[in-house]
Amino acid sequence: MGVPGPVPGSPGTPDAPVLDREEVDRALARLGAEYEAIETSLLALQDHAGRRLLEGAALSGTTKERWAATERAVTVLWSLFDAYTATLEAAREVRARRRWPTPEDLAELTELLRGDGVTVPGTADGGTVQESGPAGGGERYRLEELVERMNGLYARSLDVIVAADAVWSALPARIDLLSAELQRTRSLAHSVGVRPGEHPAGDDLERITDELARLRAQVIADPLAFWVSSSTGSSAPGGGRPDTGRYDRAARALEDIRREIAAVLDVRQDAEHRLMQLRDVLSRADRTLTEARQARGEVLAKIAASEVPAVSGPPTALHEQLAAAAEYRRRSLWHRLSPLLDSLEERAEDELHRARESLTAVTAPLAVRAELRGRLDAYRAKLARHGLAEDPLLVERYDIARRMLWSAPCDLRAAEHAVWRYQQAAAEALVPQQAEGKGDS
Repeated sequence: MGVPGPVPGSPGTPDAPVLDREEVDRALARLGAEYEAIETSLLALQDHAGRRLLEGAALSGTTKERWAATERAVTVLWSLFDAYTATLEAAREVRARRRWPTPEDLAELTELLRGDGVTVPGTADGGTVQESGPAGGGERYRLEELVERMNGLYARSLDVIVAADAVWSALPARIDLLSAELQRTRSLAHSVGVRPGEHPAGDDLERITDELARLRAQVIADPLAFWVSSSTGSSAPGGGRPDTGRYDRAARALEDIRREIAAVLDVRQDAEHRLMQLRDVLSRADRTLTEARQARGEVLAKIAASEVPAVSGPPTALHEQLAAAAEYRRRSLWHRLSPLLDSLEERAEDELHRARESLTAVTAPLAVRAELRGRLDAYRAKLARHGLAEDPLLVERYDIARRMLWSAPCDLRAAEHAVWRYQQAAAEALVPQQAEGKGDS
């Protein structure tokens, strides 16, 4: 519905000129075209799908209040249009009297087309439309003012209808699709043991189910409560967008639960493989601890004056939890198995690492003894290459070190000192040999 441009003075003012025949014909043509546009708009408004939905819905809240005001506005809008129609028809009848209108005809036509003689039922400005006044009452308008008034009422009415229709078109269908996805997710969750009261995700699914049911009922009853007006000042009908905040939060929460259930399904698929790996890791840890305990007994028997750390027993708690994990798998309690496997895998690797460290710490004295034995034999071989192996001092010191290293229990400190004395004697014996070799060259 368009608003016509400004018009020069009217008969409602003292200096308003009387229209001539051509001006009357142009005005009637323009008003006729305007009439067609207004009627088309009003009929489209009357037939708008959003209006029909609003008329048949059980509304509440903001939408109920605004639709009641809109219905009154539409009633007044048709009253204004009837007045506009009557005035236009009256002007056309006057113009049809004669091909060449008389001055009296032109004065009457000027008053109809430009005067403020159009009387309509009482309305209030500011957006609130009052009910029609009593018979004989009303306000007086010029046709241009009447069109402007109709444009305002039409725009406000269309805003309400378009906004409600946009919300109903956007949200309920999306909520229904999300609800269907929610039902599929609940069924899948139930199959892997994710149930309300037994798993947090099961409780979250119940909460999302309730939220979607409430949200859908509220959207249907009060769509305008879910409408965000445009901040850009758009003049387009509706001028805004549906508020999908609550829907989006529910969709994100459901997606998080779906990922969690997918993780549980992954656990179901490779649970046996992971359990076998856990058994293998714990078995290796047990064997390593057994070896460490045996090595500790050997060290205590063979090495004297050495502190040997104690070796802990097998990881009983881990074996019990591994048995619980196997029971969870047997009973298909995947939601309980998943976090338990994650914890067991980390702790089993830690246990194996600890067992290996324990074996290393226990066998350290034996490693030191082996290193001293190797060093002693290496120096003896070096002396043999230089023909000094049978030197009495070196033989004596070698025999002392060897008896200490090959006796049980072995005093590592004394043996290390004996090896050092042998190394010193060997180094002193090799000095003349090296000096002689340089002199010969």
